[in-house]
Amino acid sequence: MKLQNLAIAICAVWVFSSCSSLRNISSKDNSGTTAAKKPKPAVKREFLNGIEVTPGGVTAATKYVTPVKKNDVGSKRSAAEKTDPAALATIGLGLGIENANMLQIKYAIATDASVEKMTNIPLLQTIDKWWGTKYCMGGATGDCIDCSAFTQVVLRDVYQLSLPRTSQEQYAVAEKVELEDLREGDLVFFNTSGRDISHVGIYLLNNKFVHAATSGGVMISDLNEKYWQPKFRGAGRVRREDEVKGGVK
Repeated sequence: MKLQNLAIAICAVWVFSSCSSLRNISSKDNSGTTAAKKPKPAVKREFLNGIEVTPGGVTAATKYVTPVKKNDVGSKRSAAEKTDPAALATIGLGLGIENANMLQIKYAIATDASVEKMTNIPLLQTIDKWWGTKYCMGGATGDCIDCSAFTQVVLRDVYQLSLPRTSQEQYAVAEKVELEDLREGDLVFFNTSGRDISHVGIYLLNNKFVHAATSGGVMISDLNEKYWQPKFRGAGRVRREDEVKGGVK
């Protein structure tokens, strides 16, 4: 009987110690009972100038929001304004933009000028009609045109002035004008090929002139560009006979 009681006692001790071990094991393995971690709050991203970054690209917001001061027009405008006509159209700020059409805005950007100065709509329309037309020697059509044919067409259609055909002849009939006296519609002459006058364009404003260039067709360039500055040979003004007789300057 004593042996039997001893055996029962040993078994009881073993059972209780086993249950305790099991409880200890289960208390360490708590992977199934740990509370889920709270997600971190989303980082708020602020975008400049109303630009939104989306997967696969960058999208401009509907409105252009960068503040621009009135005296920031012209050469002080930001690169974004110069390359985004829609942005200019939404700015306002007393620039006359609310009444301007996209043609005026386009050439305000191209000449680095304020929209108020884009008042000669027939000139802008004529330039735009020929814009990008490729250059070809002797050409005078919508397919290709050379520099003197382009100036001939523009002065005829916009200013009702008659010009001879070549740049050298146009130089000969033009009344010479100093650089500081240049105004819209004057001719600017260059020596690009060793001859006296081999290229001609039409002055706009801000040192910009429109011309049919061998490199890019009808385009706007700057008199101060490294290519054109050393080749500049002078400027001239063509006037109607009635202006000459009446002494109009």
